Formats: sequence, structure tokens, C-alpha cells
Amino acid sequence: MTAQEVKNLFLEEKLVAICRTLPTEKLGNVAKALVKGGVKLLEITIDQMAEDPEAVLKEAMQTVRDAVGDQLCLGCGTVLNCAQLQMAVNAGAEFYLSPNFKEDVVKMAKQLGLCAIPGALTPTEVVAAWEAGADIVKLFPADDMGYHYIWNLKGPLPHIPLLASGGVNPETIPVYLDYGVAAVGTGVSIINRDMLAADDYEGIAALARKHVDAVKNFRK
Repeated sequence: MTAQEVKNLFLEEKLVAICRTLPTEKLGNVAKALVKGGVKLLEITIDQMAEDPEAVLKEAMQTVRDAVGDQLCLGCGTVLNCAQLQMAVNAGAEFYLSPNFKEDVVKMAKQLGLCAIPGALTPTEVVAAWEAGADIVKLFPADDMGYHYIWNLKGPLPHIPLLASGGVNPETIPVYLDYGVAAVGTGVSIINRDMLAADDYEGIAALARKHVDAVKNFRK
């Protein structure tokens, strides 16, 4: 998919699941559960503490592809610099997300044809990320700032699509969307750690469906 097509998918689906440091042997079943629940976008984060983060990322991305093919649009999260962006590209990511904004990373992503979603918090950071070429700007940590902050931010910046990360669940999704964010991202509220430990993939699929339904109900 092109960067524009990936951006359109974000704006249409409004939900990306976040997979952070999960056991590789469980990833395939998690991916199948997400697909069963209706999720279309998956972010696999870079393990910053791994001895070989690139090898871990490549194995994770390949495991998901082997399990579900192209049913999930795959991206890479916690991309902190250009070297890690290259890791994402090497692993076949179609988008990247960051908790922070670095202009050189955004520009490199655009040169390489990736959908760029850097992180920002203040109006200055949000505008800087957008003007550098971001497709969407990740507002992080969104829950610490509160809904009213998002409302105030969107007032002068209605043209910049925001993705809220932090405190996202089926109850908060319609509130976030109502306050003006374009999409949301969440990990543990879908990939529940207790369910994962118990290999309860049907439970994970059910949680995924609740998040997807929350977006659909907001549209209605």
C-alpha cells in the first residue's frame, strides 16, 4: 500500500492495535484473533531493550504475515531515530509511529514511502510534525492531558489529524472521537495479558470486536 492508502485506512478504520514485546510464539494466534475481531491495522513496537532489536522485529513481523497474510496492515512503533526507521523498512513496515517527533525521521519516512505518524504533545510540536510532512500526528500521552486539552488543540488546528494513544478502550473511544481525534491506538485493552497467558485467543478476539464496534457505533 502507498503511504496515502495507509493514511486513508487509518482515517477510515480509526483504530490501530499495538503489540508491545509479546512472545513471538504467541504472535501468530494474536494476529488471527485481531483479524477475527475486525482489526485492520497492527503496530509492532521495537523492543528497545532487546540484544538485537532488528532481528526481533523482523521475526515478529514475519510471524504475523505467515499467520494472516495481508489481512493486517503492519507498521512499526516506538521508532526513535533514522536507524530504527531503517529497521522498520527492512522488516517490511508500511507505517511507523513514534512517541516523539524528529524531523529527520519524518522526512526519511516520506522519502521511503512510509506513512509517518510521529508523536507530539504541545501545539508547537504538533504543528512542527505536520509541517515536516507527518501524515497523522500521534498525541501522546493523550489520557494524561484529558479530553478538554484535545478540544482546545483542535480549535486552531482542525486540519491536522490526530491519533490519540493512552487510556483508549471501548468506553473512551467514542469520547476521543467526539472530541476530534481522527484515530486511536491501544494495546493492553485488546491484547489482555491475563488472556494472553491463558492462551485465550477467543477472549482477545472478543475484546478486539468491542473496540471495532465502538468505532462503528460512534459513526452511527
